[in-house]
Amino acid sequence: MKVFGREPALIIGAVGALLTVLASLNVPGIDAGAAAAITAFVSALLIALTTRPWAPALFTGVVAAGAALVAEYGMNVPDGVTGAVSGAVLALFALAGVRPQVEPKE
Repeated sequence: MKVFGREPALIIGAVGALLTVLASLNVPGIDAGAAAAITAFVSALLIALTTRPWAPALFTGVVAAGAALVAEYGMNVPDGVTGAVSGAVLALFALAGVRPQVEPKE
């Protein structure tokens, strides 16, 4: 599946390269850790959105990468909150995402 007519890996590489340049130029709010966290979040999100059939575990990866991203900017995200949000994502996929794709064995 393509995003904006391009392969997701190309977009992830371009985002990572741009963020690395911004970090090396000492742009406020973007340091090496922030660049890595943003790249990880974008990577997890694109991979989760472009993988078919949808895999709930990939979306829990997005939650974990998002928690790392907000932690990089100083917000304290306890492990319990990350786990609870990941559990909620899995529950939502069980209800709306994955279950309709699977038929019971007869």
